[in-house]
Amino acid sequence: MPFLRSTFIALSRNTSIRRFSEASSLGRRLSSRFVAGMHTDDALRAAAALNSQGISVTLDSLGENVHSPQEAHSSAAIYHELLDAIHQRHLDANVSVKLTQIGMDLNPELAEQIVRDMTDHARTTGSFVRVDMEGSEYTQTTIDMVRRIHAEPGNEGHIGIVIQAYLYRSQADIGLLLKDGIRIRLCKGAYQEPADKAFPGKAQVDENFIRLAEILVDSGTFHGIATHDEKMVEATRAFVRKQGIPPSAFEFQMLYGVRRDLQRALVEAGYRVRVYVPFGTEWYPYFMRRLAERPANLIFLAKNMLKS
Repeated sequence: MPFLRSTFIALSRNTSIRRFSEASSLGRRLSSRFVAGMHTDDALRAAAALNSQGISVTLDSLGENVHSPQEAHSSAAIYHELLDAIHQRHLDANVSVKLTQIGMDLNPELAEQIVRDMTDHARTTGSFVRVDMEGSEYTQTTIDMVRRIHAEPGNEGHIGIVIQAYLYRSQADIGLLLKDGIRIRLCKGAYQEPADKAFPGKAQVDENFIRLAEILVDSGTFHGIATHDEKMVEATRAFVRKQGIPPSAFEFQMLYGVRRDLQRALVEAGYRVRVYVPFGTEWYPYFMRRLAERPANLIFLAKNMLKS
């Protein structure tokens, strides 16, 4: 859908519509459903509320690609604040960060040092840092960075990564990461990728997702299976039942405000569930870029506005 994609990208950059959306009642409704709030305290309150329902949390500070080392360090400071607050408030939560938000496009060495510092902080507070995966141009550098930091003494279990099921390379990447004992979040992937790098059809992506999910839940390392697709959820549940894998061996992961009914049902069935809680003043461009990456999400999100 090239037209819809270009339209959403243009909308994400329109400052007038952004100001209107963030001030309008509809904009506030969208942000309150899918974004926890504008500030760290908003996100921490949302985390506490989810914890009270037996749901774990990952906190994600929304942000644009930074333009200076100072902006990269400012973004990092928010994560250090979150790690301290998680520890002080005894929350069942961790953090997730995008490399472009902390200077990857400016200086990969800067971004790596920032992630290393975050991992050190997570280790001292008993927490965990998930490095998000962005477009395929970042895949190899992200994997290499996480492997280097994870291999440093004391970091095992305190840093993890995301793998996208729609990439042809993902099964090989998972095999490599499992040898290192690195925790993986498996998602389908939402970026626009060329045909030589990603499966072109939904059915192929779904098939690969199930294949990779089975590898992960049977690996002996604690991983996250990130999906709102009930078919993917049921396929994973059927596999663990067949293999005798306990529900505590992995977790399902979902987004804040999406399929809350399914989140609750899984918790009631004895499965571990983690919700990704995004927050920050830059929710509008974030939201529009998600629609640009996969315009079909517009219908998906509209349907979920009606679900409790």
